[in-house]
Amino acid sequence: MNALKATGLAHAYGKGAARVDVLKNFDLELSPGAFEALMGPSGSGKSTFLHLAAGLITPAAGKIEIGGTDVTALSDGAAARFRRRHVGVVFQNFNLLDALTVAENIVLPVKLDHGRPDRARLADLVAKLGLEGKEARRPPELSGGERQRVAIARALFAQPDVILADEPTGNLDAAASRSFCALLKELNGQDARSPSENTHAEKSAILLVTHDPVVAATATKVHFLKEGRIAASCETEGDAEKVSAKYLEVYG
Repeated sequence: MNALKATGLAHAYGKGAARVDVLKNFDLELSPGAFEALMGPSGSGKSTFLHLAAGLITPAAGKIEIGGTDVTALSDGAAARFRRRHVGVVFQNFNLLDALTVAENIVLPVKLDHGRPDRARLADLVAKLGLEGKEARRPPELSGGERQRVAIARALFAQPDVILADEPTGNLDAAASRSFCALLKELNGQDARSPSENTHAEKSAILLVTHDPVVAATATKVHFLKEGRIAASCETEGDAEKVSAKYLEVYG
């Protein structure tokens, strides 16, 4: 079973002469534990696809399955519940709540779902992401890189099928961006679940949306979005120059 499968997606903004078809017959599959990137110039539909996959908006046509569930068929309420349990989202602007502590931000999806947060898992993620000693701080007291780590911990906490990262390095400086990329690669190379759980459980798949070849090269495979669909894909081999060359080939 795929972690994520998009089939025949179509989505547009505006009507009549102002209509812009962003996605047209878009297909993409992501295996459990995969770490892949989606690239394209501004306005190509990268973020639109992530919002569709997260169930934040509904496509005009086609469907998206996550862990075998057709999220495009869910009501708004059911989609929100499904997202809290099965989809982790890392936004460019972090989307943390300043009134909550680091620990409270991390466990928020489970609390909103009326669940009881696993304190052992919280401690494990805090340690894994280098946030020890900062659990009681609030986002304004943290650096940009630290806030991004909190956002990653929140996305991982509910052990989702898929993690969607939307231009996650856009608000970070070069050093923090490199650190973030290394961290994602490390997390994808190990089971990011708590030590007390089945060590053979499948890892979350990661889909990273970016326009930066250096960031995209962190993933094992990159897909290039053009004219509403995937125009090409390639293995990155961790080589940003290879990604850049393919980008120029696709987009000229």
